[in-house]
Amino acid sequence: MSQRPYVLLSVATSVDGYIDDISPGRLLLSNAADLDRVDQVRAESDAVVIGASTVRADDPRMIVKSERRRAERLARDLPEYPLKVTVTRSGVLGSGLRWFHHGGEKIVYTVDGAAETLTEQLDGLAEVVPLGPEIDFKALLDDLSARGVGQLMVEGGEQIHTAFLSQDLVDEIQLAVAPLLVGAGPRFLAPTRYPWPSTRRMRLGETRTIGDVVLLRYHPKQDSAA
Repeated sequence: MSQRPYVLLSVATSVDGYIDDISPGRLLLSNAADLDRVDQVRAESDAVVIGASTVRADDPRMIVKSERRRAERLARDLPEYPLKVTVTRSGVLGSGLRWFHHGGEKIVYTVDGAAETLTEQLDGLAEVVPLGPEIDFKALLDDLSARGVGQLMVEGGEQIHTAFLSQDLVDEIQLAVAPLLVGAGPRFLAPTRYPWPSTRRMRLGETRTIGDVVLLRYHPKQDSAA
């Protein structure tokens, strides 16, 4: 088995740990400079993944927005856009969602029971890959590795972030903290059990201010004593 991709988890939260509020519109947590940083990280990645619930709720295009960065990818003999990936257990994904109609190649990972229906529903808009009776994230990474993915950027939401971290599959967390208090809504992580004690301190690789946002880069597989 080839080495699994480097998994970089990217998230913006409020000071109280929320990634969105409960209003109908999407809460903008990052500022323009931080959004540009995220676009750079996306351009440097071979694939980007978000959960199907985020695709349905936010209807994102999830592309590299900078023409210069797309041109640089092409100059390096890479596709103009990184591979777009989503994950769904339910198989509920409308073919009209913008995610399917922007960017380059797309993969939908799902459970065996939903694969046939999804394949018919999407009608060539994305490759549908079953992972077994349940979503197996290690198998997902192995499949991406076989496709030449060296760096995977995980962009949310709560369930996907929790799944990757709780299975000890994340090499780096890029956490942007916005100067907002939200109070209610989806959080960065759901309650779960992690494969390390709550007293274990991750290694902090970088702290940087980007306007009024603070970027923290953590390495979950390394403790602060390393």
